Amino acid sequence: MVNKIETNISIHNKDIISKYTSGLFKNSILDFYGIKSAAKIKDLINVEFQVVEVSESRADFVFLMDDNTYKHLEFQTSYNIKDLTRFSRYDSYLYDRDGRTVDTIIIYSSDVRKIDKSLNIGTLKYEPTNIMMYDFDGNAIYKDLEVKLNEKQELTDIDMLNLIFLPLMRNNIPKDELALKSIELAKTIEEQSKREACMVSTIAFTSKYLSENETNRIWEVLKMDNIIGRLFIEEIKNEKKNIAKSLLDILNVETIAQKLQLSIEEVEELKEQQNQE
Repeated sequence: MVNKIETNISIHNKDIISKYTSGLFKNSILDFYGIKSAAKIKDLINVEFQVVEVSESRADFVFLMDDNTYKHLEFQTSYNIKDLTRFSRYDSYLYDRDGRTVDTIIIYSSDVRKIDKSLNIGTLKYEPTNIMMYDFDGNAIYKDLEVKLNEKQELTDIDMLNLIFLPLMRNNIPKDELALKSIELAKTIEEQSKREACMVSTIAFTSKYLSENETNRIWEVLKMDNIIGRLFIEEIKNEKKNIAKSLLDILNVETIAQKLQLSIEEVEELKEQQNQE
């Protein structure tokens, strides 16, 4: 049984992994879902909805586009008309706060077959884009990926997204088993960056759909490969570098390096980057 400390660490892990994976395929994820957009994803926006009185006060993903609009993505394993009400409140809050228009895309796992495509409350009509993962043939996609990896073919971004979202597609294998099979298949990818991207992204996108015990089984696989440890180290180092940048105008390079346990060369490189901006 996972104790409270380990559970808290897992929650932090998910935040780090979501942040890590969100930028990996930002130029491909809309194409993957067949969403036509002239604008490209520019950045991930972390949004906490302090004023929304709902049990879940955080949107799954909100991306800032290069045309200064938002794309709001939600992943759902079930359907309830009240979710549309909640998502519409998220969008209203974002528009009220930032003045940017918001396009919402709801991705439903293969468990969901029937939904209301929009919410009509009279004057206001809420029409998100709905993606049904039931329409994706997970069995065929898995076999195709297996052949490509056995033949040592290089995976495209779309192939990698297929592997990551495989557990959410229509399949005759339970989601937790399919998530483990996806990770095991990802382990055969030769390029380390792609291999680890697929492994950690699979847990990032499927943990929401699995029970705590099922999720813990997958976490153990990632722990054995020490991927989580490397992500923590990378995240901590990035945070230190951001702090170092903020101190460059008031402290010398040697002091910053000593206080943040960075090398002098690293801090000097940050200073040079700042001078070029």
